[in-house]
Amino acid sequence: MKTVQAMLAEADAEVPRISPDEAKGLLGRADVLFLDVREPAEVTASGKVPGALAIPRGLVEFKADPASAMHDKAFDRTKTVIAYCASGGRSALVGKTLKDMGYGNVRNLGGFKGWLEAGGDVEKG
Repeated sequence: MKTVQAMLAEADAEVPRISPDEAKGLLGRADVLFLDVREPAEVTASGKVPGALAIPRGLVEFKADPASAMHDKAFDRTKTVIAYCASGGRSALVGKTLKDMGYGNVRNLGGFKGWLEAGGDVEKG
């Protein structure tokens, strides 16, 4: 049996962190996908990274799998995927899942709050 702490530790070991300042330098690049895995109400309340794809944690696998009827074409295994959530836990787990699904270049930006504190731009949801 695995605990959430064990799952997060595994995810953190597999998915490199990216700082908000590093991430700001990648904003707007065609080969980078920012992925917001918070719930819709959270995105509506605070906004999101400009251009980020907002998909709740529970739907990511369905949207990321090209064989899924729900596949979102924004997901591309050749892109760098930068995931974030409210505090960094959900995005760590999503990052590991995406790596397991064949996405080789995945980063965890952590919490949206860190993006805001670093002066990152915001697009209202």
